[in-house]
Amino acid sequence: MLKEIRPAIVFIVALTIITGLIYPLAMTGIAGVIFPSQAQGSLIEKDGKVVGSTLIGQSFTSDKYFHGRPSATTAPDPKDPTKSIAAPYNAANSGGSNLGPTSKALADRLKEDVDTLKKENPAAAVPVDLVTTSASGLDPDISPAAALFQVPRVAKARGVPEDRLRTLVANETQGRWLGLLGEPRVNVLKLNLALDALKS
Repeated sequence: MLKEIRPAIVFIVALTIITGLIYPLAMTGIAGVIFPSQAQGSLIEKDGKVVGSTLIGQSFTSDKYFHGRPSATTAPDPKDPTKSIAAPYNAANSGGSNLGPTSKALADRLKEDVDTLKKENPAAAVPVDLVTTSASGLDPDISPAAALFQVPRVAKARGVPEDRLRTLVANETQGRWLGLLGEPRVNVLKLNLALDALKS
């Protein structure tokens, strides 16, 4: 019986070593050589200090900054671990809200968010990505339309001409990959760092 089981055990151990150890280490090494920045998390530094990643959004709430998409991520309530509380851009709990199109809670939140944004810029239509969450809850990018929608608020809060901020948004807009894939987008963290640099 051991004669029949031994090949199966050797095969399982060999596959475990190959697929669980050798392959991941080889891919990590190759990625580190070919894509060093991405392999390290696509980190963004300012004055020698890491301030974030181009891959994970951050919560900006001040009127002086551009805001990202709403985030549906949660975390355990420190007062009651059996409950969850909102924790925007919580990378440890990536995921959407799982609220569907017939959800009253979702409809109420969307209406409230649209009404709030309409007060901010009544002359423009509210871009959909400023009121909807992404599937991961961590989306670092917004559409150029969403960035331009926020220009009047940021310009007023900073005392900067709107045309100057529109130019900044245009400069920070990334096009489709290879001109074909994806949609034009603006990384909110990079835009806000460029905004701070503009002020200085």
